[in-house]
Amino acid sequence: MNLCSPEKDRDYVAISDHALIGNLRTAALVSIDGSIESYCVPHFDSPSIFARILDKDKGGHFCITPVIPFSTKQNYLPSSNVLQTKFLNEEGVVSVTDFLPRNPNATAHKPLLHWLVRRIEVIRGKLPLRVECAPAFNYALDAHTTELVTDDSLPLHDGPDHTHKKALFKSKDLTLDLRYVAESVLDSVPVPDVDLKILDLEHKGHKGPGVYADLELVEGQVVTFVLRTPPKAKEPVLNTSTQRAQELNVPFEKLVLGASSLRDKEDPMLTKTLLKDLLEGTNNYWNAWIRKSTYSGSWKEAVHRSALALKLLIFEPTGAVVASPTFSLPEYIGGTRNWDYRASWIRDASFTLYALIRLGFTQEANAYMDFIFDRLKDRNPDGSLQIMYTIHGEKIFPELELTHLDGHKGSKPVRIGNGAIDHIQLDIYGELMDCIYLGQKFGKPLSYDTWVAVRELVDFVVAHYNDPDLSIWSVRSDEPIDGTLKSSLRGREVRNKKRHFTYSKVMMWVAIDRGLRLADKRSLPCPHRAKWLEARDDIYEQVMNQAWNADKKFFGQSYDETHILDSAVLIMPLVFFITASDPRFLSTLNAIMKSPERGGLTANNLVYRYNTQESDDGVGGEEGTFCLCTLWCVEALTRAGEFNPEILPKAIRMFEDFLQYTNHVGLCTEEISPSGDGLGNAVQGFTHVTLISAAFNLSRTMQKYH
Repeated sequence: MNLCSPEKDRDYVAISDHALIGNLRTAALVSIDGSIESYCVPHFDSPSIFARILDKDKGGHFCITPVIPFSTKQNYLPSSNVLQTKFLNEEGVVSVTDFLPRNPNATAHKPLLHWLVRRIEVIRGKLPLRVECAPAFNYALDAHTTELVTDDSLPLHDGPDHTHKKALFKSKDLTLDLRYVAESVLDSVPVPDVDLKILDLEHKGHKGPGVYADLELVEGQVVTFVLRTPPKAKEPVLNTSTQRAQELNVPFEKLVLGASSLRDKEDPMLTKTLLKDLLEGTNNYWNAWIRKSTYSGSWKEAVHRSALALKLLIFEPTGAVVASPTFSLPEYIGGTRNWDYRASWIRDASFTLYALIRLGFTQEANAYMDFIFDRLKDRNPDGSLQIMYTIHGEKIFPELELTHLDGHKGSKPVRIGNGAIDHIQLDIYGELMDCIYLGQKFGKPLSYDTWVAVRELVDFVVAHYNDPDLSIWSVRSDEPIDGTLKSSLRGREVRNKKRHFTYSKVMMWVAIDRGLRLADKRSLPCPHRAKWLEARDDIYEQVMNQAWNADKKFFGQSYDETHILDSAVLIMPLVFFITASDPRFLSTLNAIMKSPERGGLTANNLVYRYNTQESDDGVGGEEGTFCLCTLWCVEALTRAGEFNPEILPKAIRMFEDFLQYTNHVGLCTEEISPSGDGLGNAVQGFTHVTLISAAFNLSRTMQKYH
């Protein structure tokens, strides 16, 4: 529970004090005190209309907050991504239910309504509330107008009178409207009045007015707000106004209700029945989806919450998986490591599908495979793939700096796009081939034409496995971009030093190995089998001889710098490159688990990627422990524990310690600060992926000894 005292100038809320809602097109961050802090419309990678988490004054927000001191609790409805925030005070309790609508099942003959729905209900007593909706269009760059107009989408019997108003926000590229339905769920309680008023925030840097309403609600009263992009209505609906009714000499209510049958299906009459159906349908959708899980091991609640979080990262129209629905949240408060992850990394998405397949969600795997196979048809001229694509399948995601935004708690620069899209990171072929291989076990079989494309991908790896690359942690490019938005790279050193990274070599071994396994298990033609076998064996020998530091007794970050410890090498037993009981790996694992003061990477049972002071990554600044690496360490300990049961308790302790760092609704950020605060973009898919994998394998191993 959090104790809050309303202040005129609200400060930033911690990254981890947010929950996520979504509709498989986009997603919104909701703070624990009831504010929409991040929301891009209509897609994950669209410009933001709310970005308060990146600029508390002018980023844009949609808040519902008590005006007197209160405590707050936040939770998801059971087995759902419908969010509930409760405000509690001695005088009363208010519940705010937030969701982006989903139809209850795929066969529902209803359009997907691209709405943001916020339902306010007083549960006990009374609690005065302030509602503010202040969009800041196009990352707070574009000006907009705001007006209060008659809402003709509300039947009269559901509203107080025909002067019922809605707010209309218009920018040069996007229009939004804010509507509401007021009702009473108790017979003896009247329907509440809602009086929307213009909110001037120019003094805070806003480029257009917002709206606000002060609500004095009592027990049994409900107000539901709906924010949407209004569709273009058909001609009869455009004229459903009092003036039009007078022209036709018919009652206004009759005209409105008669026109409802002519309305576009994406623009239904806004009624309390419709809103009730949307809430129930959305909740039923999530309930039905998670019931398909086949997971029966320990930590089931955490695993299922991670699965629900991962589902929110899927862009349904293409099957792409976004790495994170947020952008430019800092890896260290006040630092410069602020990246945009609203794209589909082959690496992240492949691991995501691995986790979902493990839980029995094959539909998502098949959809992503179709997305990837389409990318295979459009490889680069040299036969390579991009390390990431936009969620629409495009190859360009320019990295720009938004100099006008403050950044979360002053963490600058604020970046959109990602210059690493054209980086050479050869490890991606291993993650992808592992995903394709696993998908063949549980998804639809490869066609011959697709196998030929996959085979050519393995041939590419065989031809390039001796090349240096930028590997897994590379995050930026050195291409300056001119224009209104300043390039984030100008005047800065960039990470462009290619090396023979150990992680990349291991994953290229995986790519070839899985190609060979696919050919054998499916009896698929493999004309270059001998070359594949030779290359796979050569990589193995290289890693054992060139990545191994015989003096320090660990596998180094690269062939070039074997003295640098990198927790990415923890992947070795997880992809079956090496057994976890191998003395070389155990020695590496022990080195990583030492504290940084003793030359290791582990602090408080949490693991850093590498020592940023020792490894020149060209970015500079500090960062927190990396959740992905912590969970890889848990799984590595688990694999070692299969051969030495005395190690298994270490894995259990580390995993259960990590679960304490998930936030109040069970979500994970990218990193964790030394003081235990969440850092980086949230929700980070990679973290939830490795949580599922670690829990799956740890639970399975525990069963062998109990």
